[in-house]
Amino acid sequence: MDRAGNVKFQDFLQFYISARLIAQGRSSELFDQAIASAELQTIVQQSTRVRLPTVYGPQVGLFFVPLARFPFLVAASIWVAISVLLFFFCIFWVWKSCAGLRPYPGLVAVAAISFPPFFHFFVRGQISMLLLACFSAAFLAFRSGNDWLAGAALGLLAFKPQFLAAIPLVLLLSYAWKALAGLVVSVAAQVALTWTYFGAAVMRAYFDTLWHMSRWIGAAEPGASQAQMHSLRSFWLLLVPWPSVALALYVLSSIVVLAMAVASWRSRGPLALRFSALAFAAVLVNPHLFVYDLLALAPALLLLADWALGHADDSSSAPIGLLVYLAFLLPLLGPLTVRTHLQLSVPIFVAIQAVLWSILCRSAPGTQPSVLHQAAR
Repeated sequence: MDRAGNVKFQDFLQFYISARLIAQGRSSELFDQAIASAELQTIVQQSTRVRLPTVYGPQVGLFFVPLARFPFLVAASIWVAISVLLFFFCIFWVWKSCAGLRPYPGLVAVAAISFPPFFHFFVRGQISMLLLACFSAAFLAFRSGNDWLAGAALGLLAFKPQFLAAIPLVLLLSYAWKALAGLVVSVAAQVALTWTYFGAAVMRAYFDTLWHMSRWIGAAEPGASQAQMHSLRSFWLLLVPWPSVALALYVLSSIVVLAMAVASWRSRGPLALRFSALAFAAVLVNPHLFVYDLLALAPALLLLADWALGHADDSSSAPIGLLVYLAFLLPLLGPLTVRTHLQLSVPIFVAIQAVLWSILCRSAPGTQPSVLHQAAR
């Protein structure tokens, strides 16, 4: 336990418990929350307020089976070490594609280490690094002209299905058929292979858990944890005291963000800006996103900083530079939201989406505003 009364690498518990159950031939118990609580107590071996119901697909537990043979802290330490290496590997490959940032490897490395979601991922033992890997691989595939492979990389996000709330819609409404086909095939293959391995009963239990998430989420996330959530849904829930009104505002604002993302993706502008618009839409529309999941934005922030450096004469360069700086920094202030009820990061993300739409509209004069208006309608 740490000094705050939390289990070290706390979030890794749910992955470790799932892996142990699978390794012991107890896959049928994966989504039995009483079993999960008992296993947690066995590992911690003392009283704890931590409650971590299993909400990830069974394929995630299968991924960690090789670590189930080690004691919990050893397994968690191995995972975090591997994830840190993967983090820098992804940053390195995206940075290599950024001509404007190439002269500043030291500054990029320091910024990567300082990125607030990186700290949260590290201390919690989360799997957000896999999100970063999917987005990085998708960008590099798009850059090489392999849209199908890019879509397949985005389809791997199915292990956190909330990240697919926006991306398939943007690709569909943008007529990006190759990328959409790759995404659909990737998701279908992941579901089919998992279903074949674990059987229908386990998959039904998983889908039932997803469908009734409200049963478990309150136990795992006390009210204060809302302050570390950074999407449109959490923004309105924190700001507006009436849940039904907050839900309506979430839906309406999500439609606007999706419309801008569709218009941006359909433009003829630079891939760096179009992909960044897609990434910010995935984050903003996400119904359940914690601070550590903002690692998914790391490629977009690098690409936007690179664009701003390379287009200093553009009137949008300075606003993009400022907004990128704020998007990088403001997740640090999440805990203040407990008192202010205003998550400052989210308006900045929306502002970036709007500026990107404005820039990319210039790439196809006379066509993009109508796309936005049609999508909004």
